Amino acid sequence: MRFIGLACLGLAMLAAPAPAQELRGHGGPVRAVAVSADGQFALTGSFDQSAILWRLSTGSAEKVLRFHQGAVNAAATVNGLGFATGGEDGRIALWHGEANEPARVIEGHKGPVAALVVSPEGGSIASASWDETLRVTSLADGSARVLEGHKGPVNGVAFAPGGAVVSSGYDATLRIWPAGGGPARIVTLPAPLNGVVVTPDGEIAVAAADGRLRLFGPEGEARAEIEIGQTPLIALALSVDGATIAAGGLRGQVALIDRKTRTIRATLLGPGLPVWSLAFLPGGKELLSGGADRLVRRWNAVTGEHIGAVVPRAGEDVLAAFQGERGAQVFRACAACHTLTPADGNRAGPTLHGLFGRKIATAPGYAYSDAFRTMDIVWSKETVAKLFELGPNAYTPGTKMPEQTIGSAEDRQALVEWLEKVTVVK
Repeated sequence: MRFIGLACLGLAMLAAPAPAQELRGHGGPVRAVAVSADGQFALTGSFDQSAILWRLSTGSAEKVLRFHQGAVNAAATVNGLGFATGGEDGRIALWHGEANEPARVIEGHKGPVAALVVSPEGGSIASASWDETLRVTSLADGSARVLEGHKGPVNGVAFAPGGAVVSSGYDATLRIWPAGGGPARIVTLPAPLNGVVVTPDGEIAVAAADGRLRLFGPEGEARAEIEIGQTPLIALALSVDGATIAAGGLRGQVALIDRKTRTIRATLLGPGLPVWSLAFLPGGKELLSGGADRLVRRWNAVTGEHIGAVVPRAGEDVLAAFQGERGAQVFRACAACHTLTPADGNRAGPTLHGLFGRKIATAPGYAYSDAFRTMDIVWSKETVAKLFELGPNAYTPGTKMPEQTIGSAEDRQALVEWLEKVTVVK
């Protein structure tokens, strides 16, 4: 259960920037974004039950990870390991390197995991859940400290300097849990709370359903209140240096707040749909946003403009030669995961070169799921069209492919006719 309403941000806007560059691949709203410490990779989680590992220099999807039974609501970077994901199924998965399966699974929550954060020293991971609890789990031995007290879903969690845990909940309370144990300090606010972050110097920022960002000292003392809009803030991120806070809402705008001056210094203008997730790249000058339009957008966090060439290969748009062809336009949603030529090889999905007439799960060099290997499907215009009519989960159960459907029969026909032309083996 999440506080939802219509957003209306009463702010002075930047001049409308050009559309942001996009990472396309998810079949549902992008609920979570995390960026590796070196800024080379991002991991995104979606309501389509998948996580996608992206190489940011090219915008290509390296892997599609399917493990959670339900939406992937949370993601975090685990230095020295890779990434962690938290799901609607209450589980936390730790992903390492090139593996298609989690290196480790952490269980214990009895409800969806809504937020994850790794401690500054990297020894623990804290999780917030809609089961009204938080869990702080040792990455060394798996032992867990369970924090109970919220009277409703817990939507945000962060570590404070010194090891205290800070949480924010639908019960409109901000709670500061001492590192050494004992009762939490409770701050009650006028509205349900979503994300929370803590700066390197211990200041706490929390996003509220009344459209306000509130700042507190390490002991919970109120410091500032910044009005972002009239309706819920649902995403929050902090630059590594703690200088900038990004707050996203239900209308698609993202406000960049200068923490020192307590002012909104820029607003990033999106498509008008909810922004569910935000993450800064190292250095704080670039920002990723994930939203209800199923895209991940990349922004210059200083100017508010889009940044980088996010196309299947750096500096080359392989679909540019097909400008005006409807089938190529439909295929753009697939291009991050699939290539069209043998020279480009496999990505998160297998190459489509030679697709028609090929039996499922037989593209050379691609690691298919076991479920795929037992299916008796030969790819044709009819079977590819059926895949996108019913959706991958229904037509090919056990797939790692993000859930994608194409509702228009005309668009499905245009796609398969175009694919037949461009994937033929010569």
